[in-house]
Amino acid sequence: MRQPESVSSEALDDFEAGVGLLLVVWARSAERIKPKVSASQLRALVVVDRHGAINVMSLADELGSIPSVTSRLCDRLQAAGLLDRVASEGDRREVMLQLSRDGRRLLRQFRRERQADLKQVLDAMSPRSRSALLTGMSAFYAAATELDLSEDMLA
Repeated sequence: MRQPESVSSEALDDFEAGVGLLLVVWARSAERIKPKVSASQLRALVVVDRHGAINVMSLADELGSIPSVTSRLCDRLQAAGLLDRVASEGDRREVMLQLSRDGRRLLRQFRRERQADLKQVLDAMSPRSRSALLTGMSAFYAAATELDLSEDMLA
């Protein structure tokens, strides 16, 4: 099997610049949601949403944090009305985290804002460039999945 051609440093620089701007678009979307939440709080909400319900230890693992810090983060989210703590159905002693109604609303708003920002950029591209980007992103996703990069790290 032939090895694929290596990526040039110039191409890698261009790709990094594009990813950097993608992160700017992402952050800009997060700035417009109400109530204001930090990037780490938003990431925690996204992880909880993906699981439906998760305990603090598992959330801390996914966030790459320690349980005490994650618990305080959850305290702030609960105080803001974005997160609920409920007893686990399997073990009443275990406390599970789940989004509150306001937490679900906030994530819906974030996704709408983010998609509007992404659409604005995509609409400004030529159809050919947009098609090439979307094809490339699909291939990037497939390659990352094949390399076993965890989708759990997305937020």
